[in-house]
Amino acid sequence: MEPLEITEKNDVVVRFSGDSGDGMQLVGNIFSTVSATVGNSISTFPDFPADIRAPQGSLTGVSGFQVHIGSEQVFTPGDLCDVLVAMNAAALKTQYRYAKSGATIIIDTNAFSPADLKKAEFQTDDYLGEMNINPDHVVACPLTQMVKDCLADSGMDPKSILKCRNMFALGLVCWLFDRDLDIAYNYIKDKFAKKPDIADANIKVIQAGYNYGHNTHSSAVGVHRIETKNKVPGRYMDITGNKATAYGLIAAAEKAGLKLYLGSYPITPATDILHELSKHKSLGVTTVQCEDEIAGCSSALGASFAGALAVTSTSGPGICLKSEAINLAVIMELPLVVIDVQRGGPATGLPTKSEQTDLLQVLFGRNGESPLPVIAATSPTDCFDAAYQACKIALEHMTPVVLLTDGYIANGSGALKLPQLDQYPTINPPYVPEQLKETWTPYMRTNNGTRYWAIPGREGFEHILGGLEKDCNTGAISTNPENHDLMTRLRKQKIENIDVPDLEVIGDKDDADLLIVGFGGTYGHLRAVLEELRNQGQKVAQAHFKYISPLPKNTADVMKRYKKVVVAEQNMGQLASYLRMKIDGFVPYQYNLVNGQPFVVSELAKSFSNMINDN
Repeated sequence: MEPLEITEKNDVVVRFSGDSGDGMQLVGNIFSTVSATVGNSISTFPDFPADIRAPQGSLTGVSGFQVHIGSEQVFTPGDLCDVLVAMNAAALKTQYRYAKSGATIIIDTNAFSPADLKKAEFQTDDYLGEMNINPDHVVACPLTQMVKDCLADSGMDPKSILKCRNMFALGLVCWLFDRDLDIAYNYIKDKFAKKPDIADANIKVIQAGYNYGHNTHSSAVGVHRIETKNKVPGRYMDITGNKATAYGLIAAAEKAGLKLYLGSYPITPATDILHELSKHKSLGVTTVQCEDEIAGCSSALGASFAGALAVTSTSGPGICLKSEAINLAVIMELPLVVIDVQRGGPATGLPTKSEQTDLLQVLFGRNGESPLPVIAATSPTDCFDAAYQACKIALEHMTPVVLLTDGYIANGSGALKLPQLDQYPTINPPYVPEQLKETWTPYMRTNNGTRYWAIPGREGFEHILGGLEKDCNTGAISTNPENHDLMTRLRKQKIENIDVPDLEVIGDKDDADLLIVGFGGTYGHLRAVLEELRNQGQKVAQAHFKYISPLPKNTADVMKRYKKVVVAEQNMGQLASYLRMKIDGFVPYQYNLVNGQPFVVSELAKSFSNMINDN
């Protein structure tokens, strides 16, 4: 056999798909980790059904994991994939629409029996012809049978052997992109450290998949290498947004010298934050899985009163239930970080899909005048910094803070350069100084309007807080109209006094024909369309909101600087409405999509081009 030529590519998109029980999320994560470890930029998109376990081989039970790896920075998981792994007929039927024309399709022919084809609603046995797929682009291998043969002497039962099928596909894709198998092997050894026999079996199957690709390469495939062009020294890890959020909370507690408390109730897609933090008791983390959302938030508020860095995590339905306790934190002026991992709604809605539809709820979804800061993380790796900043604002300004992420960036992952904590800003809560012992009252304030924090147990600083309005001077319950007006304005001014970074504009910031505006997890897609349009010769710029309440001080100046502005968001126009409320005469174009899927860059580019040409 002649040596196989290895070609260089700048980027590639791979999509793994199969039944929910086929381990597509696992192999996607391993392939992402392998790529991130060698320095590639990555962006991932786990796409799985809401069913706990749909019928095997059914169209509704298909789970997918898409990863975009690049030699330079990549901003999205990619619109369409270069390689599609379809572990059964249903996966091919539902996922082929995400493949580029001419993409390499890897299928397990053992999962395309007449019964499998019937479940997947194919009309004929010629499934490739039925879907207009060129057979020359298909790597059709009896994957299941080869895994059985590979592990025939392992002593494993048939069910356990079949669970290793995903590793064969991983090995084949690792061969296809010249990946280092040692990294994958180490991942498997760590994951199955307590089950070495299972680890050995999976490693053996990965090697078998790699060997199959090496020994049978044909015109359908070729080996590609994605070299990292701009390496920044440091230690990197492939990290999901939820895990990065958890680490950011731990880092903030360490910096502030406080215990970290999480009161939470399991809810998709936020539960992994609870799971991750529960592993770190040695770092002073306390987690409580409460009986409901209200209890989770209320227990966190109690921990805050006691002097801890208090956090509660949830998704949109949980924000509805927590609103009363969040409002209690507003009037008590206690630090609390509320993490909202947004998902499709309303009600139970689309639990495993992503939206940005909670923005107005977290800004205004409480009774009375109840302002609080809102931050929106922009990527899986940015979740670390966003969580840290949310904690810093909450602790230094004695207020609840909402951190918005979403299912897309919470479950997606990126390559995070491990942060150095000594490079992060200090966190200085406004503890009441000892010299005020004789004159202090619960709502005495610092120079920037923040209430002093008195931790229970300090002699001379005993006090009571609660949901009834308090006198600004004495801290006693007050129904005085003038006092309530004053306290309302003080709470509002305290939030407005928070100093957040100016809104940054990138691209053709001096002469853009269109300014692209968004917030939170859509950053990568909007950045990608910015680059796409500029490559086409268009004059465009981008401004993306991470800090939403309070808005950056230069917001109005930026929005009014450009003749045309489009606000693109995964809702029906919530940020656009908020900006119109805040900026006199601001009337932007809008791009709104609420389908539970990430933006498609090519569709954005077409729509924005039409706006530029619209007279």
